Amino acid sequence: MEERIVNPSWIDPAEYPFQPHFFEQKAGQMHYVDEGSGELVVLVHGTPTWSFLYRHLIKALAPDFRVVAPDHIGFGLSAKPENWSYLPQDHAQNLTHLIEGLGLKDINLVVHDFGGPIGLSYAIEHPENVKRITILNTFMWSLKGDSAFEIPGKVFNNPLGRFAYKRLNFSAVFMVRAAWGDKKKLTPEIHRHYIQALPSPADRQGTWVFLQELIGSSSWYQSLWDRRDSIRNKPALILWGMKDIAFKQKELGRWEKLFPQAQVICFPEAGHFLQEEEGPQIAAHVRNFLVV
Repeated sequence: MEERIVNPSWIDPAEYPFQPHFFEQKAGQMHYVDEGSGELVVLVHGTPTWSFLYRHLIKALAPDFRVVAPDHIGFGLSAKPENWSYLPQDHAQNLTHLIEGLGLKDINLVVHDFGGPIGLSYAIEHPENVKRITILNTFMWSLKGDSAFEIPGKVFNNPLGRFAYKRLNFSAVFMVRAAWGDKKKLTPEIHRHYIQALPSPADRQGTWVFLQELIGSSSWYQSLWDRRDSIRNKPALILWGMKDIAFKQKELGRWEKLFPQAQVICFPEAGHFLQEEEGPQIAAHVRNFLVV
């Protein structure tokens, strides 16, 4: 009998009861959740999160949909090679390989944070295979010249910043909490699932590169934005935490302009991680959007 793969012991099975699956990428094994059956939903996370972020949505949708939620290389339960590029465009290529390798068709795409450009690059290049798009606090354009994003990159782009990200797990330990709208909602039990997913300095290269690539990959982001017309007419749902310290009203305005027919739902007291702070409500809104 084939041995059943189980999740690591540090994962609370009540919170994250999903059977692990793995897809072989050139950079190593890419973990993904694959739950339910029916119409396809693909969930794309950012940094420093992983598919755990989407657990409420997976549980809500899996009874009626097939839900696929990968962990990017370097995050969650995926391989964490020290010498891989970790560039957003290479994560996007991995996502394409996964979608094609699993034969996923007529996708409903859900994106957040760095998952925006990573996931939407697939939609832009394969619009015929994407049915609907759900956007949560993300971007898809050059951030160059925007001090809100340039300053953090400059502040941390030095040996001290590298020490903080690699040795102190700064992104998971400190930035996750800072990005919450109501920090009382982030319990130690939930927070540790992000901290323990990046247990050693060698495992944190992905978060370090993403910080640098906020500006470093500007040309690639802009190339996506320049091709945005290929997804302009897709049915869209925009869910936005208004207390996000990164993506704010002006970024929301860009999405509203791109998708003028989109349903837009704002959460005045929520921050960056809507899937955590407003998990059941987010799940209900996405479900309603998909069944229309």
